[in-house]
Amino acid sequence: MATAVALAAPLRLAPSRRWRFSADLRAEPPSRLSSRRGASASFPTAAATVPKVLDDSVIEPYGIRDYIERSRELIKPDGGPPRWFSPLECGARGTDSPLLLYLPGIDGTGLGLIRHHQRLGKIFDIWCLHIPVMDRTSFEGLVEYVERTINSEKSYSLNKPIYLVGESIGACLALAVAARNPDFDLVMILANPATSFSKSQLQSVSTFLGILPEPLHVTIPYFVNFITGYHLTFRDLPDNFNDMLADLSFLVDILPKESFVWKLDLLKSAALFVNSRLHVVKAQILILASGRDQLLPSREEAERICSNLPNCRIRHFKESGHTMFLENGIDLVTIIKGAGYYRRSSQIDYVSDYLLPTPLEFQQATEIYRWFDLATSPVMLSTLQNGKIVKGLMGIPSKGPTLLVGYHMLLGLELGIMFSRFFTEKRIHLRGLAHPFMFNRASEQLMPDSSSFDGHRLMGAVPVSATNFYKLLSMKSFVLLYPGGAREALHRKGEEYKLFWPEKSEFIRMTSKFGATIIPFGVVGEDDMCDVLLDYEDLVKIPFYDTLNKRINQDGVRLRTDTVEEVGNQDLYPPVLLPKIPGRLYFLFGKPIETRGRSEELRDRRQAQQLYIHVKSEVENCMAYLMEKREKDPYRNLLPRLLYQTTNGFTTEVPTFEI
Repeated sequence: MATAVALAAPLRLAPSRRWRFSADLRAEPPSRLSSRRGASASFPTAAATVPKVLDDSVIEPYGIRDYIERSRELIKPDGGPPRWFSPLECGARGTDSPLLLYLPGIDGTGLGLIRHHQRLGKIFDIWCLHIPVMDRTSFEGLVEYVERTINSEKSYSLNKPIYLVGESIGACLALAVAARNPDFDLVMILANPATSFSKSQLQSVSTFLGILPEPLHVTIPYFVNFITGYHLTFRDLPDNFNDMLADLSFLVDILPKESFVWKLDLLKSAALFVNSRLHVVKAQILILASGRDQLLPSREEAERICSNLPNCRIRHFKESGHTMFLENGIDLVTIIKGAGYYRRSSQIDYVSDYLLPTPLEFQQATEIYRWFDLATSPVMLSTLQNGKIVKGLMGIPSKGPTLLVGYHMLLGLELGIMFSRFFTEKRIHLRGLAHPFMFNRASEQLMPDSSSFDGHRLMGAVPVSATNFYKLLSMKSFVLLYPGGAREALHRKGEEYKLFWPEKSEFIRMTSKFGATIIPFGVVGEDDMCDVLLDYEDLVKIPFYDTLNKRINQDGVRLRTDTVEEVGNQDLYPPVLLPKIPGRLYFLFGKPIETRGRSEELRDRRQAQQLYIHVKSEVENCMAYLMEKREKDPYRNLLPRLLYQTTNGFTTEVPTFEI
């Protein structure tokens, strides 16, 4: 497929129509591009009426070989200046898609995102910067060129951010634009910024590069790594080099020695330019740092940059090299979604900006719970409209809006199992109302892994608020709400299965406004999993814990600060637990409570309060039922379950008590 190339000043006929230029400069409007994708775009099937819970789009895989073949077309000398192109495989732009400008690394081809073009093209309008091999535009000149592009595009992107994705020197270019234009609404994804060039081994390369004949400079391992992403050292060069002989001519073409020397000088000036202005950058930034970058100290540099910028976060990739976007296992769209960096307006809307997970994203997000599911063999029970308790989730309605409200187990142990079971058994995508702690930059810095909460965001968790609750119900979603919040999930010793709900109704009238079905539920089994050794009251007595406590609670987002009830005592803390040989988890979803047609009735505060008390009592009844019944479960302990599964197969459902 020919690579589509746009002119230096992209031609635009209207905000919703952009002409794309192929290698032979034949223009084709996006509408024709999209119409060629197949009849399904014009003639929806019956399945299209079923609400989707996963993004099951088929993506054609691209790799290093595609990068090389496409680059051969782009690097043919034409004497032209830097320019933008939009890859054909990105497809037609969406009407509300923000603009994404890709700023390449030292290769300058603009094809560094080739593995990601198709997925990015579904949610962005993609422009890639191509810098011709023999171009000698200064770093300041490149900065001005990107600035002019952003200024010209802002009128077509009203109230939308403009995304800058840069790697290596491209990341420096993005930071320079942000430093010179603090009023631009920019979201920047920066992979291994070259701002640490002065600490890099690349500086030593330039000292002996001049004595090498023209073709031999490509044998420098640093050079090969910089262009292709191969992890080479002098020791393993001979074994890998034989596989790359066919590509050596390409490496010579893409960066002849003269251009390589020029790019190294460009890197040096870029690092100096950005580091002197870094303190004025205000843009929203996500830094992607490789753990095996042989060219730059990327992990340390990411920490340095983030410590100096108030609106910056980091994602670490321990096994990745310098050119991470060309590596298998790196999905830029997944990274952006997980970090909560996708938005279509000046402020992120966690409901309307949410993108469905792909099957792989769902698998990765729930993989951590798979072994927990196998170890605990959860018992799922639900209640039909006639009050009969049945195995499985038959009692759960198939359509929303539906509100599931119940008891929050210690550390939310029940969440992963609930999400995966609802999806696999009912094709229902739960949207959880979560504590703002999970979306806070300061919170990420307290976690061992800054991406600890990315899976929750991928699966649709939103910060708990009346606005988000309203939006989810209006979209007929299945909403998961814990009135006890963090007070239940981080309860003290001896408080398991105790509800810490507010005295007054919080969700009844909102639910009735949309005629949503309320499903009260209870879950038990945490006391068969672990004991709390040290709770909050114990930790505050430990010397020096007050420093961590201040960072978690005083500097973070707090909820229900206006109440004197126990539910307002939501001090977050890391409980110290004593694990047990895993017992079994038991879920019971109570009889559905309909609010459809009761909106006027439930406007009355007393009526709403009565229903609220009824829902709370149903949750308590569910837990009481489970605690009584589990005593009669012959497979409550792990050993009987293992014996049963050894005999009948580990995928066989383990029996439980009689209902």
